Amino acid sequence: MVVNERETIYLEQGWEFMQKGILKLKNILEGLPETQFSSEEYMTLYTTIYNMCAQKPPHDYSQQLYDKYRESFEEYTMSAVLPSLREKHDEFMLRELVKRWGNHKVMVRWLSRFFYYLDRYFIARKSLPPLNEVGLTCFRELVYQELKVKVSDAVISLIDKEREGEPIDRALLKNIMDIFVEIGMGQMDYYENDFEAALLKDSAAYYYRKASSWISEDFCPDYLLKAEECLKQVKDRISHYLHSSSEPKLLEKVQHELWSVYASRLFEKEHSGYHALLTGDKVENLSRMVRVFSKVPIFLDPLANIFKQHVTDEGTALVKQAEDEADSRKAFKEAFEALCNKGVGGSSIAELLATFCDDILKKGSSEKLGNEATEEMLEKVVKLLSYISDKDLFSEYYRKKLARRLLFDKSANDDHERSMLTKLKQQCGGQFTSKMEGMVTDLMLAKENQTSFEEYLSNNPNANPGIELTVTVLTTGFWPSYRSFDLNLPAEMVKCVKVFREFYQTKTKHRNLTWIYSLGTCNIIGNFEPRSTELIVSTSQASALLLFNSSDRLSYSEIMTQLNLTDDDVVRLLHSLSSAKYQILNKEPNTKSIAPTDHFEFNSKFTGKMQRIKIPLPPMDEKKKVIGDVDRDRRYAIDASIVRIMKSRKVLDHQQLVMECVQQLGPMFKPELKAIKKRIEDLISRDYLERGKDNPNLLRYLA
Repeated sequence: MVVNERETIYLEQGWEFMQKGILKLKNILEGLPETQFSSEEYMTLYTTIYNMCAQKPPHDYSQQLYDKYRESFEEYTMSAVLPSLREKHDEFMLRELVKRWGNHKVMVRWLSRFFYYLDRYFIARKSLPPLNEVGLTCFRELVYQELKVKVSDAVISLIDKEREGEPIDRALLKNIMDIFVEIGMGQMDYYENDFEAALLKDSAAYYYRKASSWISEDFCPDYLLKAEECLKQVKDRISHYLHSSSEPKLLEKVQHELWSVYASRLFEKEHSGYHALLTGDKVENLSRMVRVFSKVPIFLDPLANIFKQHVTDEGTALVKQAEDEADSRKAFKEAFEALCNKGVGGSSIAELLATFCDDILKKGSSEKLGNEATEEMLEKVVKLLSYISDKDLFSEYYRKKLARRLLFDKSANDDHERSMLTKLKQQCGGQFTSKMEGMVTDLMLAKENQTSFEEYLSNNPNANPGIELTVTVLTTGFWPSYRSFDLNLPAEMVKCVKVFREFYQTKTKHRNLTWIYSLGTCNIIGNFEPRSTELIVSTSQASALLLFNSSDRLSYSEIMTQLNLTDDDVVRLLHSLSSAKYQILNKEPNTKSIAPTDHFEFNSKFTGKMQRIKIPLPPMDEKKKVIGDVDRDRRYAIDASIVRIMKSRKVLDHQQLVMECVQQLGPMFKPELKAIKKRIEDLISRDYLERGKDNPNLLRYLA
């Protein structure tokens, strides 16, 4: 039919043409030989509806076409769909329903396109149900309402077969569930009322029969195993074809029939109930029973009471056994701790243990022991450390010795050093090793800094100091405190210091360099008459020896003045060069002791067995300084502990504050009560605390 838009299309004429298109659609749905709609056919059908609706009254047939749209579905449903469904039963009927529902949705989709102009204008203006809803409603009223009970029964029959172990077509059931949901057009009423209610009723009856049989035949664990398997199967059905909204209702129904009804009998079954399983230590069965009973609220209290009594009885017996064992262990532990904290030969166990670690980790020892033996030894050291009360003293000694290993390249293995720090950190906490870890990091950064310095010198030839110079820049807070003194350096060394300062200012202008000459090492050449010898000396020793390049003879006082050193430092220095193993200087008078009246000359006749000689300074007694540093840090720690406790408590009894302070500091060291009381008085004098006016034993924190 070719339509001339200027000519009026009458209802009979236009509808006759539309029926041809609808018939073609029905033939396609019924599987009859028919070609698909071309774009031209679709546009012609759409345009016909458009023209019939756009004509001026009385030839605007919008209402009539809206009615005929519905009648087309009714006619097709009554003539083709219902007869095909009525002649089939059970699973075959379900398959036909899925097919017919799919065809119906296709028909709705195509006819809605043909009649689309109605949806846009007429339906919106008249507030009528849209075309899509009209088509689906037709199927619901004519097909679904007639067959819903048969469909529900057929589905539940298949589910019953599956419960008994027969295979079924789950995809078919999923499609049927979709029909129950989709037929509601956004509402779940049809699914819930026409199918779910029947399913819940059938499930209750089915599992009631099963539970009645099992409860009289099976032991409690066997019953629960079967019940859990049923629950697992229910969840499996929900995940594969039932709607997810059914899950809580269906599970509640199944749990009630399997568990709630028989919970009491399961609870008290002889030889296999909860108490019997507890005493028999049947862990797997107990676990299953607890999972089951936790879903039955009324049995939680009885379950808990039996468990409580069982734990009480068992625990009491174990505690009694543990107390008996602990008495002997405690005595042994206390005796061992007392032994560990006794000094040996004037040295504390903390010092000895740190020295032992130093011996293990220094070059020579580690190679002899081997990696595994070294790690095993360090592990034992850390275990022993747990029994030592003065852990802070060990930390200070260990840090001092670690510093010397790192600075003078005495460490045998970086991995062992890091491993030990990790072990100490696990045993004593991060604060215990934070400074030591900082020292290790500092050395890595110092190497990078030295590389940058060497690049700076190569790029700035005028800055070359003329001496090979290596500088290790350290962070003050990480390293042990070292005595700093203003040594008057020789001109050659002054130039070195100046060059490095200029380089360092190119990297940062916000840090000050403090030179620790006591840690410096110099390699100088001694031009002796027999032969030249390389001398490895400290910075102060080198400075003293270089004085003799310009003077043949110097007095004690002249050396002290030119170097700007104290008497103690000069005595140690000159003793090492004139009266110890290597006599680089001749002394008058020729005695072992150094006196202010002595004079010194360069010993040009000196001979050594080796080409390179290291001349050590007499060792200083570091023990006194370490103990002093630890005592100072302990005062700070006690102050911090007191303030921390009082800040949180605001008001506290004096004795209770002392005891809490002891408890808080105990893991690191055992503070003396006298020291704590002294620190409290000091904090009172500095207005951190005040005594109560009516009760002097009551302390108050001052913000």
